[in-house]
Order: sequence, then C-alpha cells, then structure tokens
Amino acid sequence: MKNTLLLLFALLGYSGLLGQEDSTRWTAEDIINLESMSDVVLSPNNQMVAWTKGRPCKEKDKFLKDIYLTRLELKKDGIFRTFQLTSQDEDDSNPFFSRDSETLYFLSTRDKGKKLWAMSVYGGEPKEVHEFQETIADIQWLSDSTFAFTASEGKTLYAKEKEAAKDDVEVVEDTAHWEEKRIFSFHLEDKRIERLTDNNTPVSSYRVSHKGQWLVYGLTMSPHYEVDAQPAPRYFLKNLKNGNVQEILKGLQTPGSFQFTADDSGFYFTAVRSSDPKWNGAGITELYYFSLIDKGYTKVDLQWDWGIGREYFVIGQGVIAALANGATDKLAFYHKNGNRWEKSDVKLGGKEAHSIITAVSEDYSKAVYQHSTAGQLPRYYLASLAVENGQLQFRNEAELARLNQNQKKKNFARYEVARWKGYNGEEVDGLLYYPEHYEAGRRYPLMLSIHGGPMGVDRDLWDEHWASYPQILSQRGAFVLLPNYHGSSNHGLAFEESIKGHYYDLEMEDITKGIQALFERGLIDTTQMGVMGWSNGAILTTMLTVRYPEKFKVACPGAGDVNWTSDYGTCEFGVSFDQSYFRGAPWDDRDGKTYNEAYIQKSPLFELEKVKTPTIIFHGSEDRAVPRDQGHEYYRAMQQSAQAPVRFLWFPGQPHELGKITHQLRKMKEELAWIDRYLFGKESQENAAFKADSPLALLLKKDSLSAQQGLYGLQHNGKLIPEAAVVAKDSISVGRFEVTNAQFAAFDPGFSFPAGQGNYPAQVSLDQAKRYVLWLSAHTGQPYRLPNTREARAFHHEAHQAGPMENTLNYWAGHTLTVDEVPLLRQKMEGRNLSLVKEAGQFAPIKLGAAEIFDLGGNLAEYCEDGNTYGYSAYDYVDPNSEQPPRSENTAGFRVILEAGAITDGQKN
Repeated sequence: MKNTLLLLFALLGYSGLLGQEDSTRWTAEDIINLESMSDVVLSPNNQMVAWTKGRPCKEKDKFLKDIYLTRLELKKDGIFRTFQLTSQDEDDSNPFFSRDSETLYFLSTRDKGKKLWAMSVYGGEPKEVHEFQETIADIQWLSDSTFAFTASEGKTLYAKEKEAAKDDVEVVEDTAHWEEKRIFSFHLEDKRIERLTDNNTPVSSYRVSHKGQWLVYGLTMSPHYEVDAQPAPRYFLKNLKNGNVQEILKGLQTPGSFQFTADDSGFYFTAVRSSDPKWNGAGITELYYFSLIDKGYTKVDLQWDWGIGREYFVIGQGVIAALANGATDKLAFYHKNGNRWEKSDVKLGGKEAHSIITAVSEDYSKAVYQHSTAGQLPRYYLASLAVENGQLQFRNEAELARLNQNQKKKNFARYEVARWKGYNGEEVDGLLYYPEHYEAGRRYPLMLSIHGGPMGVDRDLWDEHWASYPQILSQRGAFVLLPNYHGSSNHGLAFEESIKGHYYDLEMEDITKGIQALFERGLIDTTQMGVMGWSNGAILTTMLTVRYPEKFKVACPGAGDVNWTSDYGTCEFGVSFDQSYFRGAPWDDRDGKTYNEAYIQKSPLFELEKVKTPTIIFHGSEDRAVPRDQGHEYYRAMQQSAQAPVRFLWFPGQPHELGKITHQLRKMKEELAWIDRYLFGKESQENAAFKADSPLALLLKKDSLSAQQGLYGLQHNGKLIPEAAVVAKDSISVGRFEVTNAQFAAFDPGFSFPAGQGNYPAQVSLDQAKRYVLWLSAHTGQPYRLPNTREARAFHHEAHQAGPMENTLNYWAGHTLTVDEVPLLRQKMEGRNLSLVKEAGQFAPIKLGAAEIFDLGGNLAEYCEDGNTYGYSAYDYVDPNSEQPPRSENTAGFRVILEAGAITDGQKN
C-alpha cells in the first residue's frame, strides 16, 4: 500500500508529505528488478525500433521478455512513443522486421517454443507463421521473402526409442549419436524449407551476405570441444548460387562475429590472439577482413595494441569498434581505403568512453546506443550517422526510451576509477565506491567485490546485479573496491596472459596492494574488511582468506573452485582452462613426482584449516562451469576444521548463474545479513517462529510505543500529548493514533469518558479538534495542525484500502458485506445502543513512508482542516466500488499533524 500512497501524493502534486527517504534507498528487489533494453533492431524504413525488456514473473519464478515498439515518427511530450506489443507469461524475443517494415516477426516459448510468430506493426494479436519440427534460432534474411535459420534435424530413431523406453541414461560425449545443427532456409510464401548445409557436425555460427549469395559458417568438430578445445573448429564459405564450398580462415583462434560490407565484396570478423591457441587461451580480440574477390583475409591495423574490447559494427565498407581501454572502452571508426584502413576517434559529446552501441540500421544511417557510468543508470539514445572525409559523425541525438523511471530518485554512490601500483610495480585499476555520507579524514570499512573470469573486467559502466551490488554496500557505510587484477580483460595481451602459470600470485599482490593504497590515502580501516565474489571472484575470495587468515572479517564466495585436481575432469571447460593457467594436466610428471604438484599447491582445499574468516558459500546444483561439488568440498573442510563460522546455501536446479528470482533474492539477503553480522556487527532480528502479521507482532509494535502509566502518548511539561511518527526525512509527522480520551482530557479537564477508556479515541466536534491543536501548539512550542485537504484525500485513499480489515461495519459483519446488505445489518443493530468503537491500536498499523500509523482505516472518522471528515468509523461501511467518504460527524475524532522539521522525540517533564 505504501507505493499506492506515494503515487497518489505524486498525482496530487504534494510531494512534501512523504518526503524522499524511502524512495532513495536501494534494496535487493530494486537491484534485481532493474530494467534493460535488449534485442534492439531498427526497421528497414528507419521509422521504428523494436526491442525487448525483461519483467519478473512470480508464477514462473524468472524474468520473461516482452517486445516493445518505438515509433520514431510519433512523439509525445518530446519523447518517442513506445508501445508494448506482447505481455503473456512467456518469453518473447529476437524480434525482426519484414523487408517492407509492415510486419514484426519474433520467437517465443509459447507452444513449446517451436513456432515463428508475426504481428502487424500497427497492432493486433500475434499470429502463428509456422510450426517447425525443432526449435529454430539465429534468423537472417536471404531475400525479401526467405530467411535462413539454424536447427537440428529432429529426433533420430535411437532418440525416439530411448524416450519411449524412458531411458534417460546419457552417454558422455557420444560421437555416434551427436546431434547435428544445420542451416536451413524458409520461404514465407509457400512455407517451404530447404537445407543450406549438409554438415555432420554442429554449426557454431554463421552469417549470410546482404544479397543472399554468400554464406560463411563455422563447425564444431567434436562433442568434447568445449572441454578441451580439440580439435579446432573449421570455417567454410559457400556460394549459395552455385553451391561451391571452400574452407577458409585456417590457423586463426576462434574466428567469429562475421559481418558483410555494404556491397558484399567482403566481410569482417574477429579472432583471438594468445600464446596458447591450442587451449583457446585467454588473449586479445583482433579484427580481420576477408575479401570475396581474392578469397583471402587481412588483419585490420587497429593502431591500438590492446585490441577490440567489446562490439564492432560495419558502417558501409568500414567499421566502428569499441577498443579495449582498461576500465573504459574507446570508440574508433576505421574507414576502408583500398587495402588500408584510416582510423579516427568517434565523439559522442563526452559520452564515448561510457557508451555501448546496440544496433545500426541496414542503410547505416542510424544507430542506437546505451550510455551509463558506474554511478548512473543506463539511458538509451538514437542518433543519425554520416561518414564525411573518412570520419564517422553522430548527429541529431535523441533519447529513444526511458527505463527505470521508478529508480530516478535513488541515491547513487560517489565513485572513481582508482589506480595503484600492483604486481611488479605495474598499474592496476578498479572501481572504488565511497560510503554514503562520506566524511574526509574518517576511515571506513572496506568490502572487496571481485569480478569473475578471470577474463572479466569492471568497466566504468552501470553493472549492478545480484552477484555484485556496490550501491547497497555503500549505503551500509563501506568503501567498495572492484579491482581489475592481472588476468582481467581489456588491459592488453601482456596483462591478460601474465597469470598463466602464475595463477593466484599476481592477483593476490594486486588486491593487497590496492588495499594498502586505500589505507595510505586515509580512506579505510584495515581492521574492518570483507571480500565477496562470484566464479573467479569467489576463487580469489577463498585464496585471500587462506593466505591472509586474520585480514578479513567476512567472506562471501559464490560458485568458486577449491580443488583443481577434480576441476580438470568435471568442469565443462576444465581441460582447456587448467592447461592454460596451470600449464599441464594433474597427472603430468613434474619435478621428479608422478603428478603435477601445481594442482595441489594451487588448491585452497588443502589449506582451508587456516581460514579464520566467517564464510558464507553459494553454489547451484547444476553448475558445470565451476562443478557443484566444489561447494560441498569447501563447506565440509571448513565445517570439520571448525576455525570459523560457515554457512552453505545450495540452489536446486540452478546452473553457474542463478536464474530464479527467489534464488537471486535469497542469495542477496543471506549475504547482506552475513555482512551485517560479521563486518558491521549488526545481528539479524529475524526469528523463524515469528510471523510478521501475527497477533504477537501487533502486541510487540504497541509495546514499543510511548506510554505513560498505561496511557498512550508522551509527557510534555506534565501533560499527556500524542506521539507523532516521522513519515520521511524533511517531511511531516503524523499522530500514531487518533487523539485519545486521556490526551484530550489533558487539554480539557472537563472532558469525561468511561473509566478504563483512556486509550479509546476521543469522539469530539470539529470546533473541539481545532481548539485542541491550537492548545497543543502553544503548550509544546511546535507547529501542530489538522490534516489539510490534500493530505486528507490521500489518507482517505489509504483508509479505503485498509478499511475492510479494520474496525468498520465490514469487520463487524463477519463476512464480505455487500452494499445491498448494509441496511439489513443496521436494522439488526437498531435500538440496541451498541458501542462498536475499540481501544486504539487493536488492528495492524498502516505504513506511511517510514511511519506506522494505527486506526487510519477505522474506529472513528477523522476531521481535516476544511471541516470535512475522511476515513471510516466503526459504524461506516467501506464500499469497495466507491471511495466517497461517508458523512461521519457524529462518530468522528481527529489525528494531529506535526510540521516538517519539528522535534518529535523529546520528552520534557
């Protein structure tokens, strides 16, 4: 109901009542539910942009995508008009336009996910285009009425017989029954499907040329390729007009991201350069160009040693690329001039280091990009493109759509890109978030939040999520450091490959020297530090607590390895990863031993008895990236060593990344409670047997309120006065209860009431209520008043919601009363002189901002300044179909308002 009230005050134009405090605080739910734009595509006529946005689905416990359409020819209040096209509890994704821009096609999980859907860009219900035998993916146009897609051929007899026999035994890496994936074409007019490739191993990636003549594709050559990178994929070029096929791109490491030039004279692609291509070792990404004229490729001279850091897009014959630049990227345009490329920087009005291009139109005249920083939520822009004198210009920028509008008022932590000298005196960078309300000269706790990979990187872009959430940690009063340690991507080949054969060693030095640098700046208290991370971030978290057992107060590792001897055979990429970073297999004879000792020396498992840090461990039951039993080994070692508190959360059915919303929230809340307890010294107040809306909860709430000898209120200069609760910072305070008999009698000694009813609400006239607030203001020196008209309207809206559950005629009926039954019920009560009013606080309070307010929905109606009443008395019916306040002058009391900034917590005797 709090959100409803906030909205109502906004509609009333009265933002002062509830203030800003609640809406500025980040919660776990805020982080998880942040909106983002994906699957962005511009229409061929450049009049529309289709995109998807995720939303939480409680029933399916996951996020589902809906499709949106932004019409560039329509604006309202200066903003492009955006329409939501789909809203079912299904995942709708991968939208693409027809060649005439009249129809939008998309894929969906509806009906087992094997159908292609279409809808008019002018609205209407989606219609089924065709149901395919198997799920299709990666759709690309071949002509105006034909597109290509990838799919498997369908179930073999072997698979059908296994299914019929309910035989769920899996043959690991079964080459005899390895499911292939091929490229097909689909003709929209006659629904005809044709096979474009006849490969016997799965297609890994492909791209068709604009005019549909050329097809470049890659094939995965073994079912164990993901594990050991052997043998390397093969790549082919097919002429779809004459059927000729030739193998291309031999000797390159993982070519991909194929994009044809505007005239189809060639295509660009990326490939990795590393020192150990046999194992698909981590390295930098470089750009190449393949000529369809001479059937050969050339490396594009980026004039930048660190390679490409993110995406690239073809613009005519040239490309725009995001170059690796440490904690940021650098946008550059490469104009193709014959067999050379001329580089120029791309300017986006100062936003270029913090922007991600998400889509370019087919005619290269428009682009969509996203801009954010580590302290600013993403905003989405549309711009016109023009190439002049070999340089790419962005013009006529306009905001495309506005997301996360409900988060605009949040407090965003101050941050900086910090730099310090790490291993071997080399510069290391990272993101440093400051604690909320930071004061220079004061030292604060530090929380390390370490990225995964190790080829991940923390950029100066917005990237808060369930695994890392510096905004919340900053709110709790800590510095938060996200270090880009040696081995991180976006920092050049030497930096990225430096940890091969030296796993852990350089990273540990980088991180500990980063801590020292912050200490020397006078920022942090090194006796109050914690560390957290997911995947490789958890791997480094664990080793930090092993090597420095006294340094950290809390550790929160998620999905991290502790035993490399088993990782080699159980991780889905264990062979290639471990060969690359540990330089061999576990059984290799090394240094006179019959095994590779590095696998033991580098495994924290064999040293976990040293850990003194309270540790909470997270792992998904279906994780194959960091095998799930690593979590069990971790926990059991700490539990048996008994050197520190340990807690282990196991997420059923979850892979390496947690997908269920409930699991993401549980992880964050458990983690924050652990950090609160062991870093900030705040014990959790949760009780597993205590229900928040129980009678005991109500009793405890009332017990915490101010009372004098059993009478609610505060003592002020010998008089009992109402207690007012602050709604929000710099906002009003509202009386906890309607003014009680005992409180009113402190003003008017002649006011009488039955014995024992001092805590009942005072039933008075409007004149008495007005005289009381004048007396209360004079007695206390504080500005008290009755609610004004706008406040009363908002309070009544809230009372209407809560009234049926409070002391109203609805409650006394004992069933869901209808408006037609009210006269009959009142007839039953006639002539009986029944008193329905109860002692204050007999029903659960309503939350108004930070304040908990009792009896707003019932007991007595309440006066406002204009003489009208709002809310309901115990004799009033709350009509669910009408918010019209009843006329309740004969059963009315009042509640006081204390103006913003007044003192509310002092008790003067």
